[in-house]
Amino acid sequence: MKPVRLSAAATLALPRWALFALGLLYILPGLIGRADWKDDAGSFGIMWTMAHGGISDWLVPNIAGMQVPDDGPLAFWLGALCIKLFGWLMGDMMAARMSTIGIFLAGTASVWWAAFHLGRRQDAQPLRLAFGGQPEPDDYGRTLADTAALIYLGCLGLLMFSHETLAVTLQGGLVAYFLYRAVRYVEAQTVRNAVLIGVSLGALVLTRGVLTPLTLLLALFLCTRFLSVPLVPTLRQLGLAVLTAALIAMVWVLPAWLMAPYGLNPVDAWLAWTARQIGLPSWISIKTFFRVGIWFFWPAWPFAGWAIYAWRRQDHLLHIVLPLFFVGALTLLILCDPLPENGDMLKLLPPLAIMAAFGLPTMKRGAINAIDWFSVMVLTMLSAIVWLFWIAKLTGWPAQLAKNVLKLLPGYRPEVGVLGFVVALGATIGWIALVHWRISRQPAVLWRAVVLSSGGLILLWVLLMTLFLPDFNYSKSYASVARQIAGSLPLDSGCINSNVGAPQRASLAFYGKLPFDKIGSAKCDLILLQDSVKVHDERELAKPPPGAEWRLLWEGRRPADRDERFRLYQRAP
Repeated sequence: MKPVRLSAAATLALPRWALFALGLLYILPGLIGRADWKDDAGSFGIMWTMAHGGISDWLVPNIAGMQVPDDGPLAFWLGALCIKLFGWLMGDMMAARMSTIGIFLAGTASVWWAAFHLGRRQDAQPLRLAFGGQPEPDDYGRTLADTAALIYLGCLGLLMFSHETLAVTLQGGLVAYFLYRAVRYVEAQTVRNAVLIGVSLGALVLTRGVLTPLTLLLALFLCTRFLSVPLVPTLRQLGLAVLTAALIAMVWVLPAWLMAPYGLNPVDAWLAWTARQIGLPSWISIKTFFRVGIWFFWPAWPFAGWAIYAWRRQDHLLHIVLPLFFVGALTLLILCDPLPENGDMLKLLPPLAIMAAFGLPTMKRGAINAIDWFSVMVLTMLSAIVWLFWIAKLTGWPAQLAKNVLKLLPGYRPEVGVLGFVVALGATIGWIALVHWRISRQPAVLWRAVVLSSGGLILLWVLLMTLFLPDFNYSKSYASVARQIAGSLPLDSGCINSNVGAPQRASLAFYGKLPFDKIGSAKCDLILLQDSVKVHDERELAKPPPGAEWRLLWEGRRPADRDERFRLYQRAP
């Protein structure tokens, strides 16, 4: 017997404008007005270098002359293309983030459509009621799609990475699109669906290498075997998908290999990086996955686990089998990564969110009400704490809170941003109205259990990215350091050698227009060194190369960073 029993009143669709407004309220804060933070400065540096460089820079991802063989070029191509198109209008940094907005919207739409097509299938429909009144298949599918999208937006991991111009962000969106195309393929094994699967696989290859697309392809094939899809047509069509993916990958691989820009072979470096991502499961990868995953996948993983349990008596259910195969295969891939990255877990969110949406209708009303009250109490309390910290940093009361905030930002003078305050106040009023609607109306709609958790998380993000955005920009940006270094350069200075990391190099090149050495260039008369002020052993300090005398021109660091130190030297005549 099916575990779902619903009336048509419970499948009222979330208004399209409300879902779209939630999406914009989710993605725009944290992009508009944000400086180039250390977290994603390296990725932006590659995009900026491509947009203002030549064909060689598009084939060899680099940051102002420093090669970056990690990842593939697709995410950086998208950002560089947006800089070319919109940089003149909104500045290079915001223009690059237009690609992030597009990736987020495409990923969310893919989750919605995948859940919709799974939810309208006959095997996913709720039990027919004795006197009628059960929902229509399309209505039930739309409700489940709304629920999946809200769960997807409510995941903490998506919030952490969806606002950054990273390759893992694009990978997460492409996995969502692949999942949607896989649903359509299992429903109808057509050449068109096979080709579109190949398109998503090829894009994944150019984003983060061949491991994830190979894993997804294998999971899809095993899923078709479990669902008894005819073998010969499946092999033929998945072969066509592989061919399509290979042709798309050749768009970069072939010219990069033949032209060898800057005398380098970026394909070999990219393949070597890919090979380092696979190995035997280790205690480090297992511990990292479970330690990070317990909050990264929240609140999707409890609902997804319940869905597996609730539908356990039903056989060959596409809405459980397909996302479960993908979750299992991708989890194994992450566990086989010797040094897993947190952002790489984004690719698990789409199948988890979809599976979680099918677990929600099977839960008891008491459990759903408990989730609602938990969301209201916790998220309201956290929002109030954010407001209290904001008041404290401006007024000095409560004194201890003000001290805790300002000691992290030495030299910073808080000020009121009128626009940010208005947006934060509007979001808070909207949250109060949402809670009042939930308490006073007691709606029976299915997505009521997750609209509060998603809305509260969005409120917290909006408050942080409006009330405290100037504070974050002050503590995370290298703009002040870049300007100080630029002001210390001699008038006739040439290129600069440096040992700084990718984020620092990108920020210093963008904000200070520092002339870093290009790929293959000769030694320079200036050198910028980065080390730690906490290092006391002289042997561990970064030093200029021997064989010449060096004169110290400038030394400094970010005011909010107690570790990093930069020193600029000039070779003596």
